[in-house]
Amino acid sequence: MTVDIDKTAGRETPPDGPRAIRAIPVRHYGRYISAVIAIAVLVAIIYAFGQGKINWQAVPDYFFDDRILTGVSKTLLLTALSMVIGIVGGIVLAVMRLSKNPVTSSIAWFYIWFFRGTPVLVQLFVWFNLGLVFEYINLGPIYKDYWSSFMTPLLTALLGLGLNEAAYMAEICRAGLLAVDEGQTEAAHALGMSHSKTLRRIVIPQAMRVIVPPTGNEVINMLKTTSLVAAVQFQELFRFAQDIGQTSGSPVEMYFCAAAWYLIMTSVLSVGQYYVERYYARGSSRQLPPTPLQKVKSHLTSFSSRKVAA
Repeated sequence: MTVDIDKTAGRETPPDGPRAIRAIPVRHYGRYISAVIAIAVLVAIIYAFGQGKINWQAVPDYFFDDRILTGVSKTLLLTALSMVIGIVGGIVLAVMRLSKNPVTSSIAWFYIWFFRGTPVLVQLFVWFNLGLVFEYINLGPIYKDYWSSFMTPLLTALLGLGLNEAAYMAEICRAGLLAVDEGQTEAAHALGMSHSKTLRRIVIPQAMRVIVPPTGNEVINMLKTTSLVAAVQFQELFRFAQDIGQTSGSPVEMYFCAAAWYLIMTSVLSVGQYYVERYYARGSSRQLPPTPLQKVKSHLTSFSSRKVAA
């Protein structure tokens, strides 16, 4: 074979140019093994439940039962009201915590320390049993009644869940407010804006991008935490499922039914959280991530274009 000599470079090169490099992909045998193990475990779990003495027909039979649907509506209502209390209280506590007044800052710190440090179930039982300590609730000319009549299961659930959530939302809101650059506040004050107006117009809108994602997680967590109020006699989804399970003789099946409803509600809330996060990301991202519908549309368009080209 004859070769050309590149006299300028001082080396020999083949006449047909350099040979193409053949890339050999690295084989990840660990991935295959882990996938096989995961599938085997999943099949074993499904087989175990299939062999168990479970009346699966009871789940669809009671899935749209009036009591179950009433429990779903009460669960959603309790979640919404508790989150309103938690968000409003969290904003107030976050502002108090960031205040230069040592008294208000210390009160906010103590509140957050106490409610984050005690379990929600314990707080629910404390509110529910305060009638053993206080016989009456006396608000002067406004309201006076026995504590047992005043502290209904609904009020107990709202206080236990809402006040506990306010402690967590306070830290989320505080993190969002601290994420805004101090120069924004200084510029607003230089323009003559008051502190409250600066918070409303400048700081809070920018902090929402940091506050919204964990708040969405808190809403989903609150939806599941509402199952604890069954311990204080409040009738919601889990309590109705328990009652139906005891009367129908299918307690485990009703737990599966309640779990299915919780999965549906949390999935819907997760979709809503995605679009809310996408809305508040407009000011920080040059190009927003595609929505699920846009992804499906792009895949269908690319598939049709490849089909036409073929």
